[in-house]
Order: sequence, then structure tokens, then C-alpha cells
Amino acid sequence: MLAFAGNSLLCRLALRDTAIDAASFTTLRLVSGALALWLIVRLRGRAAAGGDWRSAFALFVYAAGFSFAYLALEAGTGALLLFGAVQTTMIGHGLVRGEGLRGPQWLGLALAMGGLVGLLLPGVSTPPPAGAALMLCAGAAWGVYSLRGRGAGDPTAVTAGNFLRAVPFALALSALCVARASMDAVGVAYALASGMLTSGIGYAIWYAALPSLRAASAATIQLSVPALAAFGGALLLGETPGLRLLLASGAILGGIAMVILPGARTAQRSR
Repeated sequence: MLAFAGNSLLCRLALRDTAIDAASFTTLRLVSGALALWLIVRLRGRAAAGGDWRSAFALFVYAAGFSFAYLALEAGTGALLLFGAVQTTMIGHGLVRGEGLRGPQWLGLALAMGGLVGLLLPGVSTPPPAGAALMLCAGAAWGVYSLRGRGAGDPTAVTAGNFLRAVPFALALSALCVARASMDAVGVAYALASGMLTSGIGYAIWYAALPSLRAASAATIQLSVPALAAFGGALLLGETPGLRLLLASGAILGGIAMVILPGARTAQRSR
């Protein structure tokens, strides 16, 4: 979870304090992430196979939206919007497929949606609309990517294959944005750290630990990511969470917990 929160911190730090542009950050992150995952898979004696172009495109949309959103958003706000959009997408998919919710889960869903609406309502502390919209799109894309990856075999090998397939999309984005391209050594270092460490190695560690975690435990642990990002933003970036963000965080994370934890426990008991 520290690695996932670290993605928000590294991206925000790079785009706020260095000369690197969002398209170049996205490309370097995906290229270096693909390299790190490929090396990890090869060291395990396997091939970076699996995945598909649709999943790779969803991965690219997530990474690009994430980068461009952090041109305007603070780390904690961005992580909260991202996490909320991911979980909302996955919960919504389950509802469309006929997965029913019980009374407390509907209450949790309403609480989470209310927190998201409250965060985005016009006001002095409202996140920039364009940045918020981009991060919500990024979260929806990551939700789609996660849904497509269910039961797709070795998750690390599949992720490596999707990262490799996402590279051409990122290169095309950089080509389209070449007139605004800029970078410096520090920005490149942050992008490479985001790709190789907090994305590539972070995902590999998560997938290695996941089989030994109960479903409810895994779901609960993921709730810590926005909080870690907000704490890191305050500690490392000088970002002070406002009252609106704190209240929205409680509503969104608490509501999501009310929805996903009962389902996770049910899934665990059915195994």
C-alpha cells in the first residue's frame, strides 16, 4: 500500500516541482514499469505472456489520466478520487451483473456517493474540475482493468504483458504532445521510480502477498491508500488536508468499507 500511495506522491512531486511534462512522465512510467515487470517474470523463469490490447488500453488510460490529473490535484485528493472511482466502477459492474446488496451495503454506497458529491460541490476548497474529472476517468479505467484481469492466470505475468502492450499507446501520446515536451534529470528519476519501484515492484509484491490474505483483509488494507497518500502529501509536499477533504474521506472510505467488506467475507466463507 505504501507503493500505491507512493505513485501519487511521486507523480505530484514530479509535475509540481520539476520540468517534466505529464505525457513524458506517463511514457517513462509505463516503459520502466514494463521493464521491471518483465525482469521479475523472467527471473521467475516465466514469460511475460497474457493480457490483451483492451486491458492494455485501459491501463494506458489510467496512467495518462492519473498523470494529467496531478498537474492540478494534491496527492491526497487525487488518491481519494482515484480509489473512489475504482471501487464505484467495480461495485457498479457487480450490480449490473445482478450481484445484490443488503440494506447496510446500500447505505454504505449512498454514504460513499454522498461523500464524493460533497467533495466535488462548488466551493473554495473544491478540487479543480478538470483535474477531478481526469482522475475519475483514471479510476474508472483502473476499475475496468481490474475487472478484466480477474481469473486471467498469473497476475504478475499478465500485468507485465499489459504494461508492454501499453507502451505504444504512451509513445503515441508523447508524439502528440511533443510540442510541449520537457523534462529534467530529477523529473525523469521520479518517473522511473514510479514505474520501476512503486508500479512494477509494488504490483509484484502485492500479487505475491494477495494469496495469503483473506479477502476481507485485502479489501480493508486497500482502504489505507488514500490516507497514506494524504499523510505523505502533508509530510513531504506541505499539503494540508482541509475539513472538506477529511469529511469526504470518512464518508467515501467508510461507505466503501460497508459495501465491500461483507461481500469479501461471504466470498471467503464460500471457498
